[in-house]
Amino acid sequence: MPLPSLPAFFANLIRAPRTIGAIAPSGPYLARLITSEITPGSGRILELGPGTGVFTQTLLDKGVGPADLTLVEIEKPFVSLLRRRFPGVTVLQRDAGHLPDLKKDSYAAVVSGLPFRNMPKDTIFAILSEALSLLHGDGSFYQFTYGAACSVPADVMDRLGLESERLGRVRLNLPPASVFKLSRKPS
Repeated sequence: MPLPSLPAFFANLIRAPRTIGAIAPSGPYLARLITSEITPGSGRILELGPGTGVFTQTLLDKGVGPADLTLVEIEKPFVSLLRRRFPGVTVLQRDAGHLPDLKKDSYAAVVSGLPFRNMPKDTIFAILSEALSLLHGDGSFYQFTYGAACSVPADVMDRLGLESERLGRVRLNLPPASVFKLSRKPS
């Protein structure tokens, strides 16, 4: 992450620690793992809670086009930073659980940096419901967490008909993190 992003991260962490949900920005190894199944030909990608844009930069470095990325961030300082860093990328300032203006069934994947462990179940359910409505039928939702288990409660997964697959654990992240791929259960 470029050094100018660090002051923005830490200023937001001090101001609103529960909405940031991390003690440090995500590292490059975590960024590579959470984006590992996404290729330039994947299609449109929705990123929720991009923060300073670590995952965004990795997606762009992999060849995903700026026009294929939509970022949803609620924190105004991060929105300003993202718009400066990624001028060709669509950056929306809003709650990830309320995306009525985005086209349904139009995204191939969702990459989430949202702190689900800090959120109530009903908020997680609303965010996932909204995101799933935007995904193609075979699209996946990628989520990282600092625990070893998926951060989406089992009853939320069941209500939404989802299954999770752990893609791996990144020990070289502060703190270490696991990445999960959520997808719809086969009918």
